[in-house]
Amino acid sequence: MPLRNPADLAGRSATGRRFLGLDIGTKTIGLALSDVLGMIATPTETLRRGKFMDDSKKLLAMIEQHDIGVLVLGLPLNMDGSEGPRCQSVRQFAANFLALQDIDIVFWDERLSTVAAHRVMIDADLSRKRQAEVVDKMAAAIILQGFLDHLSYAKRNAP
Repeated sequence: MPLRNPADLAGRSATGRRFLGLDIGTKTIGLALSDVLGMIATPTETLRRGKFMDDSKKLLAMIEQHDIGVLVLGLPLNMDGSEGPRCQSVRQFAANFLALQDIDIVFWDERLSTVAAHRVMIDADLSRKRQAEVVDKMAAAIILQGFLDHLSYAKRNAP
């Protein structure tokens, strides 16, 4: 099963394939895409959640279109670090997706990513309406950027 610890990916050589960050909510999935060097996360779109198979088809098309090698799923841990029902939902999404596509998946702590996304948008003076439209893909970008920064740090400090 290709669920990986983030540290496992730090030691692997760069493949030139991109990372796709997902902020999986109950109503939407925010998406962010890395550059081919795995340095910069860019918010791309927000999918309105539907049936799992419909959501999966859209993700599979994106994986093929952008040559995605790793999915980075935000794991909504509680503030004390424990896992609740939302974490179970994300883990089940990953397991169901792996039944369709053999791809590396890592979970990344997403605590406060939505709060950070709102702060960025407030600083950019976005209206509340515009914030509501883009918050999920911005949160996905924050999740993915945190992971990419971790990978970069781990590679620089590897023995």
